[in-house]
Amino acid sequence: MCRPLPRQPSRPRTPRLRTVSRAGLCATDLARKFAHIETCLASFGPKLYHAGIRQPTARSTLANANENRDWRIFADFAHVLIQQATALYAEEPFRFELQAAAYALDSTTIDLCLALFPWATFRRHKAAIKLHTLLTLHGNFPTVIIVSTGSVHDVNILDQLVWEAGAFYIMDRGYLDFARWYRLHQCGAFFVTRAKQNFRCARRYSRPVDKTTGLRFDQTVVLTGLAAQHDYPDPLRRIGYRDPSTGKSLVFLTNNFTVPALTIAQLYRGRWQIELFFKWLKQHLRIKAFYGTSPNAVRTQIWTAIAVYLLVAILKKRLHLDSSLYTILQILSLTLFEKMPTSQALAQLPPPPQSTDPQIHQCLLGF
Repeated sequence: MCRPLPRQPSRPRTPRLRTVSRAGLCATDLARKFAHIETCLASFGPKLYHAGIRQPTARSTLANANENRDWRIFADFAHVLIQQATALYAEEPFRFELQAAAYALDSTTIDLCLALFPWATFRRHKAAIKLHTLLTLHGNFPTVIIVSTGSVHDVNILDQLVWEAGAFYIMDRGYLDFARWYRLHQCGAFFVTRAKQNFRCARRYSRPVDKTTGLRFDQTVVLTGLAAQHDYPDPLRRIGYRDPSTGKSLVFLTNNFTVPALTIAQLYRGRWQIELFFKWLKQHLRIKAFYGTSPNAVRTQIWTAIAVYLLVAILKKRLHLDSSLYTILQILSLTLFEKMPTSQALAQLPPPPQSTDPQIHQCLLGF
């Protein structure tokens, strides 16, 4: 007697259909973006001639240029602008009581469609890229930008940076690596970061602090773990601070023993400037949606956005404008193809709104 074979369960097709549908939607969105640019350029008519565009631009021309033109051209241009911005903001008043340079180091993740960006490895069902940024607090503009896939951990970027002797580098706990920090220390630079909850150390010395300012302790410590002692054999400075506005207790680590403890706490608060920079970049320069899917197209759009940000910052400084970068960017986007001097287009800018909170005004000063 023959028995019927057991019925094999069918494989679910939902994830594959979902991936195909997402890829189709992303491709349709890319085509719509190029069509939008083509329509906008055609609407300007004869004004394009004065901008160097001699004939109508087709969407295929835009797509080919975005796909094949080397992104290093735009990166080199952005680095030239970084040098100009650094020279312009060299005399900018620094709100921290420091005579040295101060930089904030952090990264931001930009999610991508895995079906269209398979090279941007991040997670099993998601693609992404990371913008590792070193932002100078002396003007709030980036000095180093490293674009990587989302799977690259932040701490690995420390191996690609060139440390400036005497400068302060503010970073969060994601960059904790004592061996890399010791190399930074040997270069004559200083780091400021937060200690993790499982941080183990032995106290060697305690300094008196004024607890009315929010400080709780100022200690000289050494690491107690065997591997940690091998990676960082020198003493560290451990500073406790309680934020008067939020009541949150924070513990900072640094290799600088001369700067006042309160200045170290204020330096770490200044790290928020890089978060504001990421937010401004994503909201106003639209780097969350890309016009191409290749690594070259993505890097080209990112470096173009960085160059635009630097151009607006340089323009604001050279023309001594009080308006925010966003207001200047909006005026320039509306008068891009007009035949008029830039100073004339920005002559009637409204005054910036006055914030009632001095801390918020201080954080948003450059944005």
